[in-house]
Amino acid sequence: MGALSLGLTIGLSTGVLIGVLLAGAALLCIRLHNRRSTIGNNSSRRTSTIPIRANGDDTSTILSDSTAGVESPKAMEIHGVTSWLEGSRRKSLVSASGVPKYSYKDLQKATSNFTTVLGQGAFGPVYKAQMLTGETVAVKVLDSKSKQGEKEFQTEVLLLGRLHHRNLVNLVGYCSEKGQRMLIYVFMPNGSLASHLYREEHESLVWDQRISIALDVARGLEYLHDGAVPPVVHRDIKSSNILLDSNMRARVADFGLSREEMDIPHASNIRGTFGYLDPEYISSRAFTKKSDVYSFGVLLFELITGRNPQQGLIEYVDLAAMNAEGVGWEEIVDARLNGAYSAQELFDVANLAHRCLQPHSKRRPSMRDIVQSLSSIVNDPHFRRRQVRRPSDSQASISDHHRRPSSLGSGSDFTDA
Repeated sequence: MGALSLGLTIGLSTGVLIGVLLAGAALLCIRLHNRRSTIGNNSSRRTSTIPIRANGDDTSTILSDSTAGVESPKAMEIHGVTSWLEGSRRKSLVSASGVPKYSYKDLQKATSNFTTVLGQGAFGPVYKAQMLTGETVAVKVLDSKSKQGEKEFQTEVLLLGRLHHRNLVNLVGYCSEKGQRMLIYVFMPNGSLASHLYREEHESLVWDQRISIALDVARGLEYLHDGAVPPVVHRDIKSSNILLDSNMRARVADFGLSREEMDIPHASNIRGTFGYLDPEYISSRAFTKKSDVYSFGVLLFELITGRNPQQGLIEYVDLAAMNAEGVGWEEIVDARLNGAYSAQELFDVANLAHRCLQPHSKRRPSMRDIVQSLSSIVNDPHFRRRQVRRPSDSQASISDHHRRPSSLGSGSDFTDA
């Protein structure tokens, strides 16, 4: 009887111990499972807040080109979110710019499957397009593999969506489809100023045309500097970026490098075109309105001489400027003018251009001063009597281009004529 009681006691004790061990193991397993589930859920939520795409506007670059080491996971996550938000913000701004969006299919048809090539731009080909409305436009296709092309696309849509002036090329619309970026502009049938200065198939520009074109360009730049809010610096003024309409009116084009004045940092890389670059910008890396003025001065001498700035134009001008009485200017005049120009007007325009090329930017005139100087030439009775090919725009009031729009996106005071 005593042995039986002892056996029962041992059995019950063993059973209780095993039950406790099993219960403890089960509780441990449950807690471990819950912890893993929590970690998994947190990871899923964190991943779902950062859309990652292999291609397109939302592509996120975690490490910059200058980064050599590996960042911490936290830093990588923060940079990824920032990049994605920036891409989304720009995409939204482009959509809300007010510039019409065209489909790839329509542009493909309008350009006869992209066979009507007009020329080759810095970041892609330009095609002539006949739209269904009957309107003729120019379509610039940006290189889809170029980071600079993507930046130019966004810059032009955002800037030209709010900039409107008769001496700026109008942006008609854009296309962002099938991985392509296209910009659609008003068609300028007479091509670029450079083609009229350097191509033999074009008739040489007469003196009055050259002065009127210079005034058109000056008015476009004056609007960018003093009429746009905030002011805009073009950063790539050159003869190939000046387009001519059917009446030989000039318009400033190609705003891919343009920036709002308040948004121009000291850049490490020089951007622009050799021959037109402001020496002060090259040394300081700071591009200002007066850098545009320098480029305009080069353009003025290009109109006077018919000589390419990339082929020693400034050295040519410096030699002529050494003549204190100004006689030297007549020695550099484009021979194709055959002496058909006003010596006084040449003296005034050349001196104005030379002031634009002053080494110190503070000594250069503003675009407003330049417009007034050129307007005084165009408004002179002797100049107006010589007008044969095109009417003088002497009636255009300078003050019309100084009115500022009431808001950032307003361009009602500067609508294309």
